[in-house]
Amino acid sequence: MELERFTRIAEAGDALPLARLVNLAGEGLPLHIWSTMAAPDQDPWEVGRERQAEKARDGQIHVVDFGEGPVASLTGYAIGPTPEPIGAEFPALFRPLQELENLALNSWYVNVLACFPETQGRGIGTHLLNLAEKIAADRGISRMSVIVSDDNHGARRLYERVGYAEKARRRCVSDGWQTEIQNWVLLTKEL
Repeated sequence: MELERFTRIAEAGDALPLARLVNLAGEGLPLHIWSTMAAPDQDPWEVGRERQAEKARDGQIHVVDFGEGPVASLTGYAIGPTPEPIGAEFPALFRPLQELENLALNSWYVNVLACFPETQGRGIGTHLLNLAEKIAADRGISRMSVIVSDDNHGARRLYERVGYAEKARRRCVSDGWQTEIQNWVLLTKEL
């Protein structure tokens, strides 16, 4: 299947499936975060939809859409040459993730790569990773990076199949989030 013709920049109207895809990629962590951000009478999914609509309006998300809305999404960004400070006030939940990002300086970071389960196995993840590499190369970035959980074997297989290798890992800090994840794993690839 020629996936390029089904790939487009996300629109604000895609916010609901985008929020679902982000939560899928983040193994439930996004919904936990949105729950902490929501007003007392606000649905946490509404927070997620608002955040994804904003990113879509800024042109930050690519999606695969076969005509009935996004079935997969890619969000990424450049990590520059300077590590982000991790001071005493830095939230414990995010500390291991930021420590790993700080080990991936000068890379294009795949922040979200997700595909709904019913469309997996069709080459969509590989297609979006190829797109991410093209975006990185167009910006003069010669290294890719991504963080996955140690128990997400499907994602790990996908990344390793296209040339990513483990660089480092950090213990997951749940800090009130109910999860089985033991470690976050940084994978990188030289282009």
